[in-house]
Amino acid sequence: MAGTNSDLELIAEGPAIILVEPQLGENIGMVARAMANFGLAELRLVNPRDGWPSEKARAAASKADHVIDATKVYETLEDAVRDLNFVYATTARERYGFKPVRAPVTATETLRAKFKAGERTGVMFGRERWGLTNEEVALADEIVTFPVNPAFASLNIAQAVLLMSYEWMKSGMEDLAETAFQSVQQRPSTKEQVFGLFDQIEEALDARGYFHPAEKKPKMVDNLRAVLSRRGFTEQEISVFRGVIKSLDAFPRRWPKRTEKSAEGEGTPTNGSGDND
Repeated sequence: MAGTNSDLELIAEGPAIILVEPQLGENIGMVARAMANFGLAELRLVNPRDGWPSEKARAAASKADHVIDATKVYETLEDAVRDLNFVYATTARERYGFKPVRAPVTATETLRAKFKAGERTGVMFGRERWGLTNEEVALADEIVTFPVNPAFASLNIAQAVLLMSYEWMKSGMEDLAETAFQSVQQRPSTKEQVFGLFDQIEEALDARGYFHPAEKKPKMVDNLRAVLSRRGFTEQEISVFRGVIKSLDAFPRRWPKRTEKSAEGEGTPTNGSGDND
């Protein structure tokens, strides 16, 4: 698949992702894919409705097989979190209780600090239709909630996992502006190269009767040059432009169909050979 490279180091660390009674194998697979995108690898399922393993989940995971193959299944949520030191519960609903509520960026900073300290952590996600119960939230140490539209707060389970996984990846970056790859470095063009482009375009347009009427040509040339010089071209970009124009010149040119006389209502439009069209 696009963006997958088996030659690069596979990041597989961080908190366990715990899905409570997930319904569709496709959703589990998309969760696995989201985890793999951002370096998470430990998936735990609590009483999945359609059982496990699931070929639908594997297909939807889009090659995130390392997550699917290592997935563990538990009968109860208590069993799924028993070996963990710290757990977040995700919810979009206001809960009345004594649990601290954190934003995703704060939650993942906490998870990152605990991970570095050697603690085992997890993030719980509820059912596709109605999330976690209050009793299940009570098993967590803290709550994490997403800044969503209050009138439309329900997230698909894979979307919710994707958001947390993304924040987890960001929490380990020294520079948030860092990207996985950079654009190809190109040398800026010289003015001489730009002038050459101007001349080539103007000559090609002039041969095809673009500058009409003749008295407006100076202004039209000024406008054309202003457009072409609004930003600094690179040498490669100049080369692309000139290559396009050169390819047009590979075809026979046709002289303007309008003559000076035809512009005044006299004469007959002709092609470059003098024959009528």
